[in-house]
Amino acid sequence: MRVTPEVTSISQTPKYHDTILYLDAVSVSFDGFKALNNLSFFVNKGELRAIIGPNGAGKTTMMDVVTGKTRPDQGQVLFDGITDLTRFDETRIANMGIGRKFQKPTVFENQTVFDNLELALSGSRDVIKSLLFKLRGEQQDRIDEVLGIIALSDEYQTAAGNLSHGQKQWLEIGMLLMQEPELLLVDEPAAGMTDAETEQTAILLKKIAGDHSVVVVEHDMEFVKSLESRVTVLHEGSVLAEGSLDKVQNDEQVIDVYLGR
Repeated sequence: MRVTPEVTSISQTPKYHDTILYLDAVSVSFDGFKALNNLSFFVNKGELRAIIGPNGAGKTTMMDVVTGKTRPDQGQVLFDGITDLTRFDETRIANMGIGRKFQKPTVFENQTVFDNLELALSGSRDVIKSLLFKLRGEQQDRIDEVLGIIALSDEYQTAAGNLSHGQKQWLEIGMLLMQEPELLLVDEPAAGMTDAETEQTAILLKKIAGDHSVVVVEHDMEFVKSLESRVTVLHEGSVLAEGSLDKVQNDEQVIDVYLGR
C-alpha cells in the first residue's frame, strides 16, 4: 500500500507543477569531497531521462539522495511538486511510489518468474495473511500484463535463476512495476547484456515511460541513443550540459571532460 506523506510547507507552484522530480541546489560532501555540488535539475511527469557522466560525477549519489539512502548537506528534492524527500527515510520514500533498480539484478532465484511478480505485488501482508493469500482476478490480470511488458510471458513458470542476465534485469523491472511506482530509477540496465537484450531493454524502458517517469543512469552511448530521450550530463556533482544526445555529444565541455576527442 502506497503511503501518502504529509505535505511539506512547500506550496505547489507552476515552477514544480509538471515535475515528478526536482532537485534544487543539492550538495553532498564526504570527508571534504563534494559528491554533489549545488545540483539542480528536474524530470517531468511521464518522462524518460538519461543521466550520463564520468566516474565520480555524482550519478550514484544523486540516486542515493532521491531514495533517502544519503542525506544532503543542503538543498531540496521535491517529489510530485510538493513533497521534500530529504525529510523521509528509505522505506517511506519507497512507499510513496519511487522504485530503484541497482545494476546487479536481485530476484528470488529459486522462485518462478510468476512467483517473483506475485511476491512483489503492491500492498503489505503479514505472515498469516501471506499464508492465506490468494490472487484476486485483477491481481492476476496485472501480473499477466507485466509479463507481457517485460517480454517474459513464455517464461512465467521458469525459475528466475535459470533466466539469462538480461531476462533477470527485465524481471526485476517487472517486480518494481508490480509496486505501481510513479518514478523508477534504473542504474546501468544494459551492463553485461547481449546486443539483442540491450535493444529489448531500450524498447522496454520506452514502453514504461509515459505511465511512469523513468530516470536511467548509463555509460553505453549506443544504448542512450536508442532511448531517444533528453540527456543530463553530470560532472563534479553539477549539471554540465543537458538536451538531446546529439546536442550534448557536440558540447565542447562534454567532449573535454567525458567523451574525449
